[in-house]
Amino acid sequence: MSTMEHAGSGETYGRVARLLHWLVVVLIAAQFVVGWIMPDIHRDTQPVGLIAWHLAIGSALIVAVAVRIVWRLTHRPPPGELPPLLDTASRATHFLLYAALVAVPLLGWANASSRGWAATLSGALPLPPIAATGSSVAHEMGDVHGVLAWVLLALILMHVGAALFHRFVRKDRVLQRMTW
Repeated sequence: MSTMEHAGSGETYGRVARLLHWLVVVLIAAQFVVGWIMPDIHRDTQPVGLIAWHLAIGSALIVAVAVRIVWRLTHRPPPGELPPLLDTASRATHFLLYAALVAVPLLGWANASSRGWAATLSGALPLPPIAATGSSVAHEMGDVHGVLAWVLLALILMHVGAALFHRFVRKDRVLQRMTW
């Protein structure tokens, strides 16, 4: 099967690409809700309740984003026809989205590791610590994690706004390429 058949025929993304996209959307939405309502983290905070959920969703997000990046690198997207300026803006925004989707969970994982907290996938498969317990640099990554989460949210809002711009202003099929 050719790369384009995997990526999807015509102007839509393939099923796997769409599934990974929407899985990441659901995980990010859940992560923002949990992150917003979970208690503040202090020196003696334990990873229980909503904090444990935040760690678990973050672990799932790391795996989902990694799979999505591998899929994207091995499967070309369907061809799009955008004016050069919109094409450049689209490529830049997507690059920044992917960068933030990698950086934010990794910084959170580093912070959790510095606290001696275990990150587990599905509550069962432990992920290795990526920083030493007590690491002051990794501990500070928690603050960077929080700031970059807001940057990620801004990028997501830009992405959604661009999709709506394509749908309602340009009246093209860009939005439909990723929908079911």
